[in-house]
Parts: sequence; structure tokens; C-alpha cells
Amino acid sequence: MTNKKVLVAYFSATGTTEGLAKRLARITEGDLFKIIPEEPYTADDLNWQNSKSRSSVEMQDKKCRPAISSKLDNINDYDVIFVGFPVWWYREPSIIDTFMESYDFTGKTVVPFATSGGSPIGDSGKNMQALAPEAGVVEGKCFSVDVSDTELKNRTKQWL
Repeated sequence: MTNKKVLVAYFSATGTTEGLAKRLARITEGDLFKIIPEEPYTADDLNWQNSKSRSSVEMQDKKCRPAISSKLDNINDYDVIFVGFPVWWYREPSIIDTFMESYDFTGKTVVPFATSGGSPIGDSGKNMQALAPEAGVVEGKCFSVDVSDTELKNRTKQWL
């Protein structure tokens, strides 16, 4: 699809974002990298209706940086990095902030993409740009689970 080297990095709490990331990697002919939390999230951790759940507590603390157990050794090999996540509290989960601060994105194009049950991607791109100021973070997109491959292909053309 492009002569640019593409990486699709993603965090998926329930598997929804993972499915989209795999499709995006296939369409862009990109490599896939799963952002794996050091401490896996349980169903109780993800209960957004409980203000004391792990995800609620993390999202209330803008400085929270959950540890990541997976490691990417070759980020310099990529030109365009898609970063996928479920929308939590109208933005990227804190583990994405950890990912953005863990690597040097200088000169890279970063494309946020998200899944959600109805929330927009919010300020995720702006937040990610602040964490990787030397990257070019483009306006991302929140996709529905049933987005067509045709729409994904059309969207990726604007980013590649």
C-alpha cells in the first residue's frame, strides 16, 4: 500500500481494539505490536461505574503511568505508527501515555485510532502530541467495531 514502514501498536482491554488493530495491520501491510500491561486488567478493574475501580483511579490521575510488560526494540525502523486504544473517559487510557513516553517518536507520524461504545476520541491526539512533541501526531479517528475494510483503506490513505 505504501513504501513507508508501518507499525500498528495497540492496547486492548477486552479484545475489541485488538480486532481492529489486526485489520489495520493487514490493510496497511504493517507490523503489529501489542501493548501489554504488566498487571493485566480484570473485569472489576474495567468497571467504569465504580469510582474505585483500577481504570477509574488511573484515569482520575493524569500522572498515572501503568507499567507495560511488552517491549519494542525497533521503533526507529518505522515511519508511521498507528496507536490504538479503547476510549476511556473521553481520551486515551493512561497505559497509552506510558507507551508514548517510553519511545522516541522524533520524525515519526503517529496516528491515534480508537474503539468506543459511543464516546469520541476527544483530546487523545493533543495529549499524545504533548507526550511526543517531536512527532507529528495527526488527527485520529474513533471507529465502530463493524467499520468496513473499504472505510479503513480510505482512511489510511490520508495518513500514509
